Amino acid sequence: MEERLLNSEEVAEILHISRSMAYLLMKRGDLPAVRIGSSVRVRPEDLDEYIKLNASLRPPFVFSKTPSR
Repeated sequence: MEERLLNSEEVAEILHISRSMAYLLMKRGDLPAVRIGSSVRVRPEDLDEYIKLNASLRPPFVFSKTPSR
């Protein structure tokens, strides 16, 4: 059984966040992670689930128009 696990840099790139924020999500338990020695990895299906849960909790980002002068 060979399962591809994502490292923190890959998680950060997918979520468009910093690597330190990716680590924080894993440390807080928001994003389930697997520790292998000193490495921390995330299963792709756990990342997909995290994205689905968080995308449904927040309304879409809307740009507000600034008044012209």
